[in-house]
Amino acid sequence: MDWRLFGSVFVTLIVIMDPPGIVPIFLGLTHRRGAAAMRRLALQATLTALGVIVGFALFGQAILDYLHVSLPALQASGGLLLLLVALELLMGKTGTISAENEDVNVALVPLGTPLIAGPGAIVAVMLFMQQSDVPGQYAAVALGVLAVHLVLYLAMRYSTIIARVLGTSGITVLTRISGMLLAAIAAQLIGNAVFGFIDAYGS
Repeated sequence: MDWRLFGSVFVTLIVIMDPPGIVPIFLGLTHRRGAAAMRRLALQATLTALGVIVGFALFGQAILDYLHVSLPALQASGGLLLLLVALELLMGKTGTISAENEDVNVALVPLGTPLIAGPGAIVAVMLFMQQSDVPGQYAAVALGVLAVHLVLYLAMRYSTIIARVLGTSGITVLTRISGMLLAAIAAQLIGNAVFGFIDAYGS
């Protein structure tokens, strides 16, 4: 086991996926649904994100090559999706979905992806996999990914405690702030994608 690589994967993904930052977004999207639904959504979102990350770690480059899709295109699409979510958070429309099927959709999109398993995390894991060439390194990457998703699940699973402490007004304020920050992240992703396209096709 390459513990140094494990630490690098863990720290990198914690910074990118930001478990503390996902809590107010999770609360904004789910806090009106009840504790049981929130626990279910937390698990569904975590498993969805884990499935997306593992899938791209194993087959991401092959999928992008087959579809003739570049990494900047992946970043741009993720940025646009995040921008739509940010606008919903800012406009206070996150609590209007209540049907069971729509609950599942919230766990899949936008929570599981692109909020948790976004372009940044996907690209980072793909790069870690490309740099690994022995079983110990692959194991370190896998363990790092699992550890980060465990932290994400715990952050969302116990977000109801945070909700009790903050109250409705506190959640509303955090939701609006998260919407602004998420819009900034979306804009950064789109900007990075534009420069990526220029670098790739400008010459």
